[in-house]
Amino acid sequence: MASSDTARFYQSHDGLRLFYRDFSPAKVGTPVICLPGLTRNSRDFEDLARHLSERRRVLTPDLRGRGLSQHDPDWRNYHPGTYVKDVLRLLDLLGIERTVVIGTSLGGLIAMAIALLNPKRLHGAVLNDVGPEIAPEGLARIEKYTGRLPPVANWDEAIAQTREIYGATLPGLTNDDWRRMARRAYREGDNGTPRLDIDPNIGEAVRTVGPQTVDPWQAFDALRETSLLVLRGAMSDILSEATLSRMQERNPNLIAVTVPNRGHVPLLNEPAAISAIDTFLRSL
Repeated sequence: MASSDTARFYQSHDGLRLFYRDFSPAKVGTPVICLPGLTRNSRDFEDLARHLSERRRVLTPDLRGRGLSQHDPDWRNYHPGTYVKDVLRLLDLLGIERTVVIGTSLGGLIAMAIALLNPKRLHGAVLNDVGPEIAPEGLARIEKYTGRLPPVANWDEAIAQTREIYGATLPGLTNDDWRRMARRAYREGDNGTPRLDIDPNIGEAVRTVGPQTVDPWQAFDALRETSLLVLRGAMSDILSEATLSRMQERNPNLIAVTVPNRGHVPLLNEPAAISAIDTFLRSL
């Protein structure tokens, strides 16, 4: 059956207007919700969502402050605890009791937080290049550019800026691939000039880290009773091999797949990633 998708909005628990796209085919199997990385948005999942929606309902929300979702007037709300509330509210409004989360980077941290706070909502989870420990060199790289990139004047500059940020971690992409990545990260303003589709204040939230109220390993351990797939970019500077090995020791049921020729993060259009996700979902 051909997939179709609908763009929709809902209201968060604190009154923000948040966007999501609903890919709804025959709705066979547990629904999937795809959660993007820190500086990205739901458009990163367009291809994967269409592929998966041949068999399942797929939701791709924009986290607050990204894409078509409203920016939060208080940047201190940009943290996983708030995002969990937003995701669970969306599921509640749609009457979805259980879901499979495919979480890229920050999206994977949100999945772990959901497992800790409301484990019955998870039927399975895919963590895309993220775990309970973030390698310091990768974190420093992300902190350096988030919310601090200079404005661009046209799409050629937007594409060049995208390559500058991700070029070392995504070798082998074609010019069309880079154009597509830029189109998913930038949006034209009223004057036709592309701008990053993100609230720059998210950078302030990233660099102003408050005290940890939850042990991240405790959040990971909450996934012990949930089917779990972890994808790791072979060159990742966020999810180290040592951290992944420790995750496997604590959760022997974890399925780990390394995506070759990728750093942080795999784009989920790689054959290894698609095959792993398809196999994982068929097992649920």
